[in-house]
Amino acid sequence: MKNDRQVEILNIIQSMEIDTQEQLLAQLRRRGYNATQATISRDIKELRLVKELTGRGGYRYALSDRKNVTNLDMRLRNIFKEGVTSVDAAQNIVVVRTMPGLASAACSALDSMQVPGMVGSLAGDDTGILIMRDNASAQLFCGEIHNLLK
Repeated sequence: MKNDRQVEILNIIQSMEIDTQEQLLAQLRRRGYNATQATISRDIKELRLVKELTGRGGYRYALSDRKNVTNLDMRLRNIFKEGVTSVDAAQNIVVVRTMPGLASAACSALDSMQVPGMVGSLAGDDTGILIMRDNASAQLFCGEIHNLLK
């Protein structure tokens, strides 16, 4: 639910000029999402949205520079702490089990982090598969994730 709402927020700000939380809330409600201003405020913070100047002298919400490693690390930690139930390696394959509906978000966060040794990922509803370059990369990654989940 939260992930779906945040994806919709990103869709809205990429397709429209939204400059207030009230406008964003109204657009979400038109799309069937029942949220409060406090929830939208938290979503904006978690998504690291910023206000940027438009060509007409106004402002609009936009994505911040998502290549910032600190932002991505924080997103990954939030996704994993909220939704990952287990991580295990089988040779060079890492299997990430999540709460229903969160595998895609977890794999997307990992893809954007450019994890060393990761070739790619594939996500279903509650399971993500990470293809690592070799067995050692898979084992190292699993160890790091287990530490992250503690």
